[in-house]
Amino acid sequence: MKIAIIGTGYVGLVTGACLAEIGHAVICQDSDSEKIDILETGRMPIYEPYLETLVRKNRESGRLSFTKDFEQAVKPSVVVFICVGTPPLENGEADLSAVEKVSREIAEVSDGYKLIVEKSTVPVQTGAWVAKTISIYGSRNAELDVASNPEFLREGSAVEDFLHPDRIVIGVQNKRAEMILSELYEPIIHGKFNCPIHTDCSRDGEAVPFIVTDMNSAELIKHASNSFLATKISFINAVAEICERTGANIRDVSYGIGLDKRIGRSFLEAGIGFGGFCFPKDLQAFIRIAENYGYDFKLLKDVENINVERISLVIRKLKEALWIVKGKTIGILGLAFKPNTDDIRFAPAIEIIKELLKEGAQVKAYDPKAMERTKKELSEVLYCRDPYEVAMEADGLVICTEWEEFKSLDLEKIKACMRRPFILDGRNIYDKDKLLSLGFEYKGIGR
Repeated sequence: MKIAIIGTGYVGLVTGACLAEIGHAVICQDSDSEKIDILETGRMPIYEPYLETLVRKNRESGRLSFTKDFEQAVKPSVVVFICVGTPPLENGEADLSAVEKVSREIAEVSDGYKLIVEKSTVPVQTGAWVAKTISIYGSRNAELDVASNPEFLREGSAVEDFLHPDRIVIGVQNKRAEMILSELYEPIIHGKFNCPIHTDCSRDGEAVPFIVTDMNSAELIKHASNSFLATKISFINAVAEICERTGANIRDVSYGIGLDKRIGRSFLEAGIGFGGFCFPKDLQAFIRIAENYGYDFKLLKDVENINVERISLVIRKLKEALWIVKGKTIGILGLAFKPNTDDIRFAPAIEIIKELLKEGAQVKAYDPKAMERTKKELSEVLYCRDPYEVAMEADGLVICTEWEEFKSLDLEKIKACMRRPFILDGRNIYDKDKLLSLGFEYKGIGR
């Protein structure tokens, strides 16, 4: 099947590479010339495990290509995925100007039949607006359907999530669109492809759930899913506050809660809050969507407030331990909002650093993948080659991202490097008793 991907961000690039991997002919288009130049030279504009290998492999096979030319991508394609950004406006609503622009341009250059699929995260009823837009701007020779196909990709495991999803959701207007998307995803639904991640991958058994709804329901599934996961995180962070005040241990509490099958253990790790471009943005957007339809989603407002308060919690804990932050050297381990990505958008570490700089602290930092991006935003920070350089003469270390390499540090060496061996473990990756036995001062979250 000939497929066009409009937009080569996290969603577009992963979608394009994975659809090419399962056998489709995919052309990815982006108006960002620099990004296309990077991809055409074999480099990657983002870090995502397995993605570079898939892009290289499928470019060499001819199934995946890149272009700046909009018509070159759209005209020969039967299915066109809209994967452009929907960043938050000042009031929290999603900026849909790029979605509208692309919808209009697709309609203007199309002749014959095409299925336009909104893959970007958009508010409910966006599909109806896309359909109206293409009916206004489409030519008489064009026959265009619209569908919603929300993505459920976690940065750091996006390729895995695309090829081995929990479910595939489509919102359609007619049976024709349903049949096309069913055929497009057939290799994934029934595991009819060679897995590029797991050499011993066995996909025998039940098919991936393929959920067909109207477009409004599909759009709501996406926002409701992310908002619910964000709610779990803020809930366990609120419980962590109670644990600290009562002498309980959040690790034991979250483990006990999570064993209930109705709740589950995922997203019950207390810490310094969630970040990234999905949860904060989608949470705000869902609150605004509800308001626009006359519902005050107070629950989600509290979820958002709890998350924002985690930054001030870190600063308070540092002051409790160090008394005066001004003039102190604080080391930050982890800049990305989560492991296995270089994405720093809405990352707690970035906000923590900004607050520390306001307080007059000197900040040193290290991250395995996200330092180049952070340098463009925070020039006052001293960026280091490894965690040990961060620890050198530091008055405290803050663990902001739970990278695997941080879990296996030589802690005695870290202690020897530091001016004052204090660790604020913002992700609870260390054994408290072990650090205390080594002579560290230690503060965790909810412990």
